[in-house]
Amino acid sequence: MRKKRMLRIGLITLFLFLSFALFAGCAKKGPTKSEAWIHGGQKPTVQAPTPALTDDKETMKSALREQTLDDQGIRKQTLTDERNAGKASEGADREAVENEAAILKELRIPDIHFDFNEYKLHPENQAVLKAAAQAYLKHTNYTLVIEGHCDERGTTEYNLALGQRRADETAKFLIDLGITQVRIKTISYGKERPLDPGHDETALAKNRRVHFVVSQPVKQP
Repeated sequence: MRKKRMLRIGLITLFLFLSFALFAGCAKKGPTKSEAWIHGGQKPTVQAPTPALTDDKETMKSALREQTLDDQGIRKQTLTDERNAGKASEGADREAVENEAAILKELRIPDIHFDFNEYKLHPENQAVLKAAAQAYLKHTNYTLVIEGHCDERGTTEYNLALGQRRADETAKFLIDLGITQVRIKTISYGKERPLDPGHDETALAKNRRVHFVVSQPVKQP
């Protein structure tokens, strides 16, 4: 009976010892597995390498050089364009002036002359007017002033009237050729504006005349 009780006590003691040992082993492994799981779930942070300061300076210098070259190229192109535009404008202005001079030359009418105390047109005067009318029919935006002049003989009033008749007769002939009346203006200076200040017959003949003044067209804004 005593032996059985001792055997039972020994088995219980052995069971308790084995249970304690098993529990202690689990307690040691538990934290290790948990810690391994925690560390395994977090990925290590890798810090990117900081660019070298020298590389930043070189990049900035390169960018500045490229910007400077771009600015210089734009400025050079702008100056070239302005210079070309100026040359084109000067060329256009020069061409316009030359064209205007050529037209005015074409419209120029030489003086026509009259006999003493006469205002009728001689055949040679009519030929001059017929030739000149072609230019005025071509360049219709130009106008014409016809001045009547006389020699020194006679009163001022008489010569003013005679000079006006000479201008009017000339204007009528040109209007009959097709030049509109609104483009022609007449005026008489009588004997007040002699072409030749002499008093002989040659000078007097030069002063009995009709003079023509071309008026340029009004420039449109």
